[in-house]
Amino acid sequence: MTLYSKIEGQGKPLLILHGFLGMSDNWKTLGTKYAEAGFQVHLLDLRNHGRSFHSDEFTYEAMVQDVYDYCRENNLTNIDLIGHSMGGKVGMFFAKAHPEMLHKLVVADIAPRYYSPHHEDIMAALHAVDFTKKPSRTEVDTTMQKYVPDFGTRQFLMKNLYWQTPEQLAFRFNFPVLDKEYDNIGKAIEQNMVYEKPTLFLRGANSNYISETDIADIRHHFPNAQVITIPNAGHWLHAENPTTFYEETISFLK
Repeated sequence: MTLYSKIEGQGKPLLILHGFLGMSDNWKTLGTKYAEAGFQVHLLDLRNHGRSFHSDEFTYEAMVQDVYDYCRENNLTNIDLIGHSMGGKVGMFFAKAHPEMLHKLVVADIAPRYYSPHHEDIMAALHAVDFTKKPSRTEVDTTMQKYVPDFGTRQFLMKNLYWQTPEQLAFRFNFPVLDKEYDNIGKAIEQNMVYEKPTLFLRGANSNYISETDIADIRHHFPNAQVITIPNAGHWLHAENPTTFYEETISFLK
């Protein structure tokens, strides 16, 4: 099964992996900028997300295999990879499994450690949406607002809505499986995993995903890592401060 992708530009292959409940569309604007800078950009939808296939299996091992198969099918070698949150974890596990295929790795706002479940409000909001009642987009938003008051987070989730039929909305992601396998998202990198090549960790100044105590752990696994803080940004740092995010990533990749 092949991952859905949007490919733009010519040059060195750059794969971009979105986070949990995200999709390639979240990276459209930045993807175009990287393409203009001389990369062949591959915006991927990971399994059970966006327009990619749905599967009962949802583990980092499976997602790494998907990315590896995608690279083989498209004859991609010596790739650069940017991964945000869950996509950053996929990038770390990919670095462990296939270091020979990777040139530079950028990890956005996630550390190698274990994360306990922390999307309870979002999962409750998604559970509350009842598509059998054929809700409108506005009604879906109103339902989720009770659980997720933050407008930006709801907009992020609403991007996944599409018209399955002319009168039936649905989410693109495979919510039943993502809900059932949710604990897999928090998995830590194995203690003995070390990746020697250049790596850039970016963290949002207003995010708590990468703490000061995580930095020693990052250096343990990625001895050649830089850790840079993006100002005026939380967990969605690429969306909240795209200018600085782009500047830091392009100077590292170039």
